[in-house]
Amino acid sequence: MHPATLEQLSLLVGGEYEGPADLPVEGAAPIHEVKAGQITLIDRPDRIYLLRDTQAAAVVIPKTVSECPLPAIRADDVHRAFSAIVGFFRPPRAVERKGIHPTAVISPTAELGDDVEVHPYAVIGDGVRIGAGSTIHSGVRILDHCRIGRNVQIFPNAVLYENTVVGDNCRIHAGVVLGAYGFGYVCRDGRHVLSAQLGNVILEDDVEVGANTTIDRGTYGSTVIGEGTKIDNQVMIAHNCRIGRHNMLCAQVGIAGSTTTGDYVVMAGQVGVRDHVHIGDGAVLGAMAGVIHDIPPHSRYVGIPATPEREQMLKQAAFAKLPEMRRQLKELQETVRRLAPAEPDRRREVA
Repeated sequence: MHPATLEQLSLLVGGEYEGPADLPVEGAAPIHEVKAGQITLIDRPDRIYLLRDTQAAAVVIPKTVSECPLPAIRADDVHRAFSAIVGFFRPPRAVERKGIHPTAVISPTAELGDDVEVHPYAVIGDGVRIGAGSTIHSGVRILDHCRIGRNVQIFPNAVLYENTVVGDNCRIHAGVVLGAYGFGYVCRDGRHVLSAQLGNVILEDDVEVGANTTIDRGTYGSTVIGEGTKIDNQVMIAHNCRIGRHNMLCAQVGIAGSTTTGDYVVMAGQVGVRDHVHIGDGAVLGAMAGVIHDIPPHSRYVGIPATPEREQMLKQAAFAKLPEMRRQLKELQETVRRLAPAEPDRRREVA
């Protein structure tokens, strides 16, 4: 690792430096891991106080910070700038592509584009097509007649059921299952009978699917994940759903069948969505929201059941006051009891 100067790093990221131009910087690390001689980052002005006890030689800060106790590089996008600096000190290793491993099992009817890499013990079924530059990691199972685009990464032990379609530049992480049967049953003669499972799953271009996420096939048509959507780990998307473009679905989101979303929808961790509802464009659902009806575009909903954020905040404020209100009620009841006239002695009146 070669040291750099503060000026060199500022030129690298297109920022503005404050401090000695020739200040040597020997590495980069987050604020809680940074060592003497390294540069760190602060991404919000209200976190500048963390620099009081740091050993860092310099810091990358937003341009909105007024004063900084250390030599600094001011940047429009702190995280992009810091990523470039980390990459300077720790450049990614050059990975040599190794082609097709001899233990991979590939159907003779599969079609692989130029520079496709298939790692050990992957299995590729009949009629599969894989685009140029894609990588199939070890233990992946791709069943018959799947279509994989260009520059796709499918990480170890993912399973793609038959007829799954994956667009260009997608990333499918370890343990993902695409195209499993939907959880759809009808009761006949006292038994639960699986409904039709004749559809498939389609990922449009630039989709990322996190580890151990499952996306079920459509009943007759397709379950579709729109272009640019990013799905976190351990998400469940049921049959017939149609997820819009550039959605962000965080960990452990569960979406029931035939639900649709618009574009740029955000669902925080553990959101649960019932079946046959629509989430409008740009809507944001807070963590653990329970959605039981359609959500309007560009709205923010939280809570169980999910209600508009402002309404939910008012409810929570009222709930917080309940102990004090209960105490006041008991005091009022006691005051009323003391002020109330005494009950007449019915026995004396009878006498």
